[in-house]
Amino acid sequence: MNVDFYLHNTVLGVQLGISDFSKWLICLASSFTCLRVIVNGMPARMMSVRGGAVSTGEVSVADSPLATFESLTQAAVIAVMGVAIVVSNLLIIAAFLNFKGLSNEVINYYLLSLAVADLLCGLFVVPLSVYPAITGRWMFGDLMCRLAGYVEVTLWSVSVYTFMWISVDRYLAVRKPLRYETVSATVQTRTRSQCWMVFTWISAAMLCCPPLLGYKKEANFDKETFICMLDWGTTYAYTATLGILVLGPSVISIVYNYFYIFSMKRKLNSGAPIHDKEYATALAENLANPSHWMSFVLVCAFWLSWAPYAGVRLYEYFTDQELKIPMLHFGVVWLGILNSFWKIVILISLSPQFRLALRILCLTACCRTKGRLQAELIGMDNDD
Repeated sequence: MNVDFYLHNTVLGVQLGISDFSKWLICLASSFTCLRVIVNGMPARMMSVRGGAVSTGEVSVADSPLATFESLTQAAVIAVMGVAIVVSNLLIIAAFLNFKGLSNEVINYYLLSLAVADLLCGLFVVPLSVYPAITGRWMFGDLMCRLAGYVEVTLWSVSVYTFMWISVDRYLAVRKPLRYETVSATVQTRTRSQCWMVFTWISAAMLCCPPLLGYKKEANFDKETFICMLDWGTTYAYTATLGILVLGPSVISIVYNYFYIFSMKRKLNSGAPIHDKEYATALAENLANPSHWMSFVLVCAFWLSWAPYAGVRLYEYFTDQELKIPMLHFGVVWLGILNSFWKIVILISLSPQFRLALRILCLTACCRTKGRLQAELIGMDNDD
């Protein structure tokens, strides 16, 4: 039998809507040569899915007998990051809530808000990328894709605003060291700091919701980073407005406040004369608080984590060409998300108060109600 005749019948079957399974039966019945022709064409079709858009009729990586080693490695990295983010932030939240001594400083409420935002990222953003990393496609639907993109931007905005409030709190502590407690009693009490955090969450949620509600609602699944992102490129006016409202006041406040704090620290260390000795003593005691340095390192870690992603996106935008370096986009995006984990490392390294709270949490978990009493008996304090 002529092989061309059966190849012609196979093409005719495609035009008549015959299924792939029926075509395989025709080939098996006709000749082994036709089967070899089709099999030789399958790898190119399967491998083209990772580079192009995923459609309903295409074959994904998961349809092959074994997923690629690269896909499994990326999925494992994402899964490990998700577990690390969730566990670390649960420890931070538990330590803050368990140790009542942390409620004496307003900054700890802001750190608690940061931990909640990072925990939500680890629970609702990171897990959605594990299975797509293996299959190479998004299977949760367009609505879930838009919702995931919205949650990502909202949590990022909450973090930026919270760092702004932390810098303001540290500025007030240095600017008015003698009246800091009084100023806090009128400006940043515990209740009002909690209200500021609620206002921050509501503001961020409302500022980022237009794409979710239908305004330019496109959301793209990035097959290189395995996350859904809102398409900000089609909404230049809204994107610019959101950037100004979120980044404008936050960046200006952070830069000015920490510049003032370290300027005063340098002035004090240089031995510059301060006529009011009581003010000089209070300022020296306040600047010795490790919360200033700890909060500054937190802010720097956040911006440095996202700086590579911002640099890549800006380069691609202004040059109008996409960088084709393997794993580049995956690396810069997940480096930024990994910032949600570094917070516990910084707190343990630079905050004696948090180390104390963590030790008391361990004692409480091991000894139940005897934990705090045992901590008091061994003479622990915030400077331990």
